[in-house]
Amino acid sequence: MLRGLFVTGTDTAVGKTTVAAALMHRYRGLGALRYWKPIQTGIEEDDDTRTVMALADCVEGELHTVGIRLPRPIAPHLAAELHGMRFEIADVLEYVSREPEDVRWIAEGAGGVLVPLNESESMVDLMVTLQLPVLIAARSTLGTINHTLMTLETLRRRNLEIAGIVLVGNRNPANRQAIERFGKVSIIAEMPHFTALTTDSLGQWATSEFDRIGVLARYFQ
Repeated sequence: MLRGLFVTGTDTAVGKTTVAAALMHRYRGLGALRYWKPIQTGIEEDDDTRTVMALADCVEGELHTVGIRLPRPIAPHLAAELHGMRFEIADVLEYVSREPEDVRWIAEGAGGVLVPLNESESMVDLMVTLQLPVLIAARSTLGTINHTLMTLETLRRRNLEIAGIVLVGNRNPANRQAIERFGKVSIIAEMPHFTALTTDSLGQWATSEFDRIGVLARYFQ
């Protein structure tokens, strides 16, 4: 069984990859930390592993580069079908079956929790199989309350541990309070939209503002 965190989102393009890179900045000092994108679509246009490598200034050994890699930036099940293949969660697990036990993982999902992988499995099934606590990236803007509460309900129905939520975007105190109140969950951090998203700007924010009291540290020890 892996140890670390699984970063999911309330939607696609919500900021999961930036949150994952911020985790690398914040917690790499605790030990052998490694980022992994188990399933990536649209690989010809967008490679989240390369993005994390750049934003987190990763060194050799901090990236697990293998996994399901498919062209076209669409849902995994459809990308696989159009590519003439089918994959199951068991195939994904093969990519980490021989990894050292001392590694702590930051695994990033594709899309939201219910994005289909095939006819019978979805992203939440991968989370259940990996048994990693889940950190949710959510927008701070209008619509986030509904999307975030639905994500929380789905995870809880599958008995997954929820590590907390990172709100991404301009601060919205009313939305934050509603999510904490009705979702009964902790907001770990509020990540801004960076004027210039670089290794330095993200690193400075992560080390000074992200999870100030170290709530997430226990997942990487």
